[in-house]
Amino acid sequence: MAIKRDEIERMLGPIDNQLAAEIAATDATATDLAKALAWLQADEALVNDGDHLPIGKVAELIGILETADDEEGYTAPVTGADDWA
Repeated sequence: MAIKRDEIERMLGPIDNQLAAEIAATDATATDLAKALAWLQADEALVNDGDHLPIGKVAELIGILETADDEEGYTAPVTGADDWA
């Protein structure tokens, strides 16, 4: 099931309507967002653990969050991704 605004904010904290809409438009799940956040926070460690580079919705979410970080100063929360899944 596609992620809803309240789930997005539970994982990311307060966000603006544009970022919420971009994330929702991907039709991603909460698990997809959790994986994207894990990659943003520990990509080198995940590669070292043998995880494959993200593709599909996870990669799309990473792009959205990186763009938001660059353009709007948004920074993803730094906590364990296991807390979100």
